[in-house]
Amino acid sequence: MEPITLTTARLTLRALTPADVDAVYRACQDGAIQRWTTVPSPYRRADAEYFVNRICPEGWQRETEFTFGAVDTVGHGALVAAIGLSMRTTRTAELGFWSAAEYRGRGLMTEAVAAVTRWGFTQIPLDRIVWRAEVGNTASRATALRAGFVLEGTERAGILNNGVRRDCWVAALLPTDLGLPSTDAYVPARPPAARPAPGAE
Repeated sequence: MEPITLTTARLTLRALTPADVDAVYRACQDGAIQRWTTVPSPYRRADAEYFVNRICPEGWQRETEFTFGAVDTVGHGALVAAIGLSMRTTRTAELGFWSAAEYRGRGLMTEAVAAVTRWGFTQIPLDRIVWRAEVGNTASRATALRAGFVLEGTERAGILNNGVRRDCWVAALLPTDLGLPSTDAYVPARPPAARPAPGAE
């Protein structure tokens, strides 16, 4: 698949290019990104080059990972975030993202997530997008929830980060959550019937 471009009210979401290497390198020096994501730590310029010049284009070519750089179009045209969908199983992908520290708190990441997930449902097409983050990453969880994801629980030892397995929160977004049709039929489980209170029979 050829990389595509999405636009929102404040962002252009496009494929990363070699011109973005310096911005990616600077953003990933942030301690929060190194703590809460699985980027290498310490993060070297060679890591940014490998991510931008190899991982991202190969993901699009192989249709295994669709990574976008989010560019602020109402400011100075800066790269403010990276966001991607990684294919997991048939019509299921996992969402990942990070935002440069100076652009947090403006709702830009939520805007990007909304655009990329809608694209994933309508164009790939997906039936389920999963978000996972280490327990304690409340900022990432808040973004996912604002974008409509529904928390499903905690996965023990679900994330391997710098050689250490950690528990993670898991949430998911379905096309029906956004009023979109599902490719495969979906029949949600019925909640168990309530048992009568003692003495009520």
